Amino acid sequence: MRLADTRDPNSLSTKLRKKRDKFLRKIITDIYKEAGSVSIIDIGGTTNYWMRVGEQFLINHHCRIDIYNLHKSELGDVGSLGDIVTLKVGNGCDLHDVKDNAYDLSHSNSVIEHVGVWENMRSFANESQRVAKAHYLQTPYFWFPIDPHFHKMPFFHWLPRPIRRRFLGLLPLAHRGKITDLEQALFAIEGAILLEKSEIRSLFPDSSISKERFFGLTKSLIVSG
Repeated sequence: MRLADTRDPNSLSTKLRKKRDKFLRKIITDIYKEAGSVSIIDIGGTTNYWMRVGEQFLINHHCRIDIYNLHKSELGDVGSLGDIVTLKVGNGCDLHDVKDNAYDLSHSNSVIEHVGVWENMRSFANESQRVAKAHYLQTPYFWFPIDPHFHKMPFFHWLPRPIRRRFLGLLPLAHRGKITDLEQALFAIEGAILLEKSEIRSLFPDSSISKERFFGLTKSLIVSG
């Protein structure tokens, strides 16, 4: 069974995502049963992700989704979800233009590990809880031996930063291949900082935290509340 290839329907990553999508659909269904519609802010997401959740499911549950990304180039295209999805430019660490509890659900999938230092993570977590009545967040787990951002080399993210930088210049570990430039290598390393459960608990003290497992090992954490 393959772990990394999300395009392979038989890969573990695909199967885990299907299980994760089922959990998310239940959250949306519960909100819909109570409110009759579901407004969602997706921080750092993509239209393709919501296509995977299911276009007809979103229509049936009267979903409206605003997808925020830091840069316009990251927004992509709404595709067939034009009646459901709106694309917006915004910083997930500072959503000052969004009122408190403006949405039914805030959502982020594998985003918080990319926002940078702890101060940014704290801001991201606070904003994701402030702008909606409920929240859902998924992030890879630090103590899983494979970092999905550098999946070709197990244990890579546990190595000291100088060693990781050297490896990036020697081997095509990053998605874009070898990174021989020192500054670019450091940007790649600092652009994906995985978290452990105690850190997530500090960011979301009142939320439920569930574990997504792979052969008994925690692969990622899902936060909901």
